[in-house]
Amino acid sequence: MPRGRAKRPWVLTEDERETLERWARRPKTAQALAQRARIVLRCATGALNQAVARDVGVTRLTVGRWRQRFVTKRVDGLLDEPRPGAPRKIIDADVERVVQLTLETLPVDATHGARGRWPSAPA
Repeated sequence: MPRGRAKRPWVLTEDERETLERWARRPKTAQALAQRARIVLRCATGALNQAVARDVGVTRLTVGRWRQRFVTKRVDGLLDEPRPGAPRKIIDADVERVVQLTLETLPVDATHGARGRWPSAPA
């Protein structure tokens, strides 16, 4: 006989299921988010926290936390919440612009040799 409180039944919408499956299998997804997605997908099958914990490799309390967050906030509840502290001074658009410039342009006084070696490196 299962122990603990009965779990409220819930059903994933098709959009939620697609989003969670994409997060769970996409290699560039943050691993914490991918793990949360796997937990919720497994919970949606009706499995108990202990079984989900064993399958995913986390504690029963972790499964309970993400199950509850999903029930109350749905998919948005699985995303990382803003951390406390001073607000960011650099916006995402600036970060993206710098990364793009770094990867796609070569400075006039480039420091890399023709074959990708440093100019001062011995041959």
